[in-house]
Amino acid sequence: MFKVLKHLIAESTIKYLDWLKGTRIQELEDSKILLIHMRVYQVTSKYLSFCFKKIHNQFSKIQGISYYQLAFSVLNKKPNKMANQKVLSVCFFIYLFRVFVDKENAHLTTPQILTKYGYSNEVHHVTTSDGYILALHRILPGKNTTHKPVLVLHGLFVDSSSFVSTGVDHGLGFILADEGYDVWLGNVRGTPSSRNHTTLNPNRDPKFWDFSWHEMGTIDLPAMVDHVLNVTHQASLYYVGYSQGTTIFFVMMATHPTYNAKIKVHMAMAPVAYLGHMKSVPIRTMATWKDFLNFWIKVFKINVVPPKNAVFVLRRVCSVSSRFCNLVFMAIFAYKPNQVDSNTLTSFLGHFPVPISRKQGHHYLQIVKSGYFRRYDFGRRMNEEVYGFSTPPSYNLSLVTTKCHLFYSRDDLAVSEEDAVRVCKELGGACGSSNLVNGTIKHMDWVIGIRIRELVYSKLLSIMANY
Repeated sequence: MFKVLKHLIAESTIKYLDWLKGTRIQELEDSKILLIHMRVYQVTSKYLSFCFKKIHNQFSKIQGISYYQLAFSVLNKKPNKMANQKVLSVCFFIYLFRVFVDKENAHLTTPQILTKYGYSNEVHHVTTSDGYILALHRILPGKNTTHKPVLVLHGLFVDSSSFVSTGVDHGLGFILADEGYDVWLGNVRGTPSSRNHTTLNPNRDPKFWDFSWHEMGTIDLPAMVDHVLNVTHQASLYYVGYSQGTTIFFVMMATHPTYNAKIKVHMAMAPVAYLGHMKSVPIRTMATWKDFLNFWIKVFKINVVPPKNAVFVLRRVCSVSSRFCNLVFMAIFAYKPNQVDSNTLTSFLGHFPVPISRKQGHHYLQIVKSGYFRRYDFGRRMNEEVYGFSTPPSYNLSLVTTKCHLFYSRDDLAVSEEDAVRVCKELGGACGSSNLVNGTIKHMDWVIGIRIRELVYSKLLSIMANY
């Protein structure tokens, strides 16, 4: 029965697309685009894969018609004598939701994006001391380059794709490679390309997700640094961190001071150590109710935030209606849509959000509420067992001797100027410079902002050139 259905759908699809070729493009261009109802996701695509292949093959034969134009035509134009119109519509509903996010780099992995733009690359895997298998994406240096290795680490809810999905003109990974650096893009445990373990299954073993950014700083980052230095035969490397990437760096240096000798300089964009002055109302509200939220998340045995199904729906909704996502970003980070190119945003949303562990998010909410940069708070009784004290110990930033150049903005609601200045003060002589960026830079703009290259990356490169 299903075979017959597949062939019927495929045949009628081809007939429909043949009819579409004769449709005047002007009629499609003047039409409004309809939003597809989310309920279609209740229909499985398991038995429509054959249909998808046929549709995709026919797509390539139609010139000058965008996905949006085709979507409108499918949903509103009814050719004569077309069989199984209702079933075909469902097929197109599902398929179009898939292709809406396949604009620009939304559905490509980091290596695929690099290859797309002609950059030679490699994927390296590093196994940590506790069994996590991490992926490092390397942009191979070309001829007549400096071959100086630079390790770049992403923020929260993103991965290495955030440095390349925005394209060659905006992506920091491309910009560093074009300057002659040997670029290594890291991915911490739990991200899509680092969701592997020697013994634990991330889909079945809750223990896999029992980590915070503390483990990333004490285990993941040291393993990445050692691997890069071993492969490149260098004594030290450059480090560029964004948001959580800076947190992980500070944790590594506070717990493994010997790694100061392995880092030439730390370029810290939106440095996160203290969050006591965070201006984001939604996040501060969550921090107030952090223990309540954490309790119920544990009760429902949710190890990953946001859950996989929620990420699936959010990405599809964002791909169809960027206005909805803009409102979400604006509420959390006061994000302004006019500060980013629409294609850049679409590409970025195809990879956002990357799920994090429950404990990872809870740890950040703890430092928002407490105002301290310290280890995970298990509760009074457990803290005494783990740390020997009723409160978790703080990370000592005075142990950082590597020069750190901080970049922050007054308009970043996640990282306030007060907290960034406090980091610089506690770093002491290790704070090479404290750069208040002129211009409106929100927290997401550090990787997708339309002016981020001229406002931040250009100065970042000039500072790195001095080391």
